Amino acid sequence: MAELKTKPTDDSVVAFLESVEHKKRREDSFVVLDLMKEVTGEEPRMWGTSIVGFGDVHYKYASGREGDWFAVGFSPRKQSMTLYIMSGFDHYDELLSRLGKYKTGKACLYINKIEDIDADVLRQLVSESVEHVSKTDMSGD
Repeated sequence: MAELKTKPTDDSVVAFLESVEHKKRREDSFVVLDLMKEVTGEEPRMWGTSIVGFGDVHYKYASGREGDWFAVGFSPRKQSMTLYIMSGFDHYDELLSRLGKYKTGKACLYINKIEDIDADVLRQLVSESVEHVSKTDMSGD
């Protein structure tokens, strides 16, 4: 069974964010860091070399595959800021309609700059996503 390559590390979150080349993306990363830290009440931790995660989730699928992941997180990628937020909760679509300028992918939100979105709506998305993850049966059954 394949093992997840992205695992938590003891690397410095601040050092990683300070190393982000794109100045605006670096600045926005610290805004998102503070927002997620405030909402989750968790300390950030590096996952792999480029993801900042908050909280812990253990999952086990019917196939037997299991592992650990973070409840919510982000990564300042070259193209855009990637936010890892669990979808599927009641107000998800309604919140996205008020968020501002973004794109979505599989369990990801992509934003170009923090000014493109409503920070209060993002705060609510993060909060409801973390609550949803904590209540969701991650067993895949």
